[in-house]
Amino acid sequence: MSSYIIPILLIILIIYGSFKKVNVYQSFCYGAKNSIKLVYNIFPYICAIMLCVALFRVSGLSNLLVNILTPLFNFLGMPSQVCELVLLRPFTGSGSVSMLESIISQYGADSYISRCACCILSSSETVFYVSAVYFADTKIKNIAPAIIIALIGNIVGAITSCLLCKIM
Repeated sequence: MSSYIIPILLIILIIYGSFKKVNVYQSFCYGAKNSIKLVYNIFPYICAIMLCVALFRVSGLSNLLVNILTPLFNFLGMPSQVCELVLLRPFTGSGSVSMLESIISQYGADSYISRCACCILSSSETVFYVSAVYFADTKIKNIAPAIIIALIGNIVGAITSCLLCKIM
C-alpha cells in the first residue's frame, strides 16, 4: 500500500491543478528551476556542516566532550550511553540515526537506554543543518540567537524525554 501513496498523491495533485486551471507542468518546471538555484546557494553551507561533523568525530573532540559532560548529563537524568547522541544530533540527522541504530542493537529495542535514545532523536532537530538551509537564502545575518534557542530546546527535549522514559 505504501508504494502507491506517492503516485496517488501526484495524480490527485495533477487532477486538482487541472480542475483549478493551473498549468501543472509549467508550475513543476518553475519549481524545479528554483530548486536548482536553491541547491546551488546552500551547497557550500551543507558541505561545511558535513566536514565539521566528520572532523568533530575523527578528531576525538566528541569523545572528549562526552567524557566531560557525562556527569552533568547523569545529574540531569540522562544515561551516559546517550550523551554522544545528544551532542551529535544538532549537527547531523543521518549520523544520529546511525548512532541510534547501534544503541538499539547494543542494548535492545525495549531497554531504557534505547527508549531514551529514540525519544531524544524524535524530540530534537539538526539545528546547524536546518540553520544552514533556512538562513542561506535569506538576508538575516545574526543567526546566533536562533541557534542558541534551538540548542536549548534540544537539551530541554532530551532531559524531558529521559524523565518521561523513566516514569513510563
